[in-house]
Amino acid sequence: MDLTSGYPYWPVKHGLLQTYPRLDEDLECDVAILGGGITGALVAYHLLEAGIGAVLLDRREIGWGSTSATTALLQYEIDVSLTDLSEMLGASHAERAYLACRDAIEKLERLAKVVGADCGFERKRSLYLASRKRDREILRTELERRQAIGLAVEWLDETDIGRRFAFSRPAALLSHDGAQVDAYALTHALLQHACSRGLRVYDRTNVTKVDASRDGVTLRTAEGHHVRARRLVFATGYETHEFLKERVAKLVSTYALVSEPMRSFEGWGEDRCLIWEHATPYLYLRTTSDGRVMMGGEDEEFRDPARRDRLLPRKTERLSKRFRELFPALDMQVAFAWAGTFGETKDGLAYIGEHPDWPCSYFALGYGGNGITYSVLAAEIIRDAMLGRPNADADLFRFDR
Repeated sequence: MDLTSGYPYWPVKHGLLQTYPRLDEDLECDVAILGGGITGALVAYHLLEAGIGAVLLDRREIGWGSTSATTALLQYEIDVSLTDLSEMLGASHAERAYLACRDAIEKLERLAKVVGADCGFERKRSLYLASRKRDREILRTELERRQAIGLAVEWLDETDIGRRFAFSRPAALLSHDGAQVDAYALTHALLQHACSRGLRVYDRTNVTKVDASRDGVTLRTAEGHHVRARRLVFATGYETHEFLKERVAKLVSTYALVSEPMRSFEGWGEDRCLIWEHATPYLYLRTTSDGRVMMGGEDEEFRDPARRDRLLPRKTERLSKRFRELFPALDMQVAFAWAGTFGETKDGLAYIGEHPDWPCSYFALGYGGNGITYSVLAAEIIRDAMLGRPNADADLFRFDR
């Protein structure tokens, strides 16, 4: 699948941070990881740290799929509110999912320090805006539920918002446990760290067939080479529908842009917090370490790449207009714009773990608006499963939940 179009910012900024060979021979390994984005990199890192050998394969250059297009806002909030998720799955399940995502941000911060790369990790507060007056009570209920389980979040009324920001909204929640990152740079840093411990990485290697049985897994490439593994991890993101009979996620087109470097961020608040809104589809904004605005939204159901790509100029203009409505005094000039494809699940939760149709295999499908935090959890859950030890979060994301 063509996952992106236009000019995603991260690969343009960095180019090829590392180069990896194309597979040109048959291999045997303990674990094969299919997918070389941030999810595959996190899985590889955790497995190698646990002493589990692995080979990672990707049909593109490393990090050039969905990872290249992510705006990488790191939030514990998922696409379904804590209030709604509690009604869908029960309060205990919903609360554990939210707390697990919060903890994943702290774990990612530690990982960024360990690999020692300049991957743009910054702690940020997250501002969740009520789009209409009738949203205030919805956000008030959400505030109470979050505070009841120990999440650090505060209420801002219209006066508070007007005093701190250039725009006005009926209400907002200000969460203290957010962050942002350069997922493309982090992907390469994690893989380099894992390679120093024995990981083998091959990109531009198209796996065309996967056979899984109780005896192991065999992957065949377009060039006719075979990789035989005891176990397989699917870290193939939104392309995983090629391997599953049922459709576990709805594909959505999203649009994003990044600005030229800004002279000022007046009206954005003291720490240039993450900003997103209650409306559906919602707008989301952040800044970058080199002083740019990065924003996205204008989501719609994915039909085909050609239609998605035709809409890019119109969607870019709409995003620019939305920015001007929020910050009329700021001169934001678009430098790059792109479109991407992501998946939404019915409950906003990822799918992680084993699937009855695929023996000796594990799935790390971080669907949703905060897929990177899900990928941290997936890496831990899959590592623990291979080591034969329990993981307290595994049941939250199983396929049969």
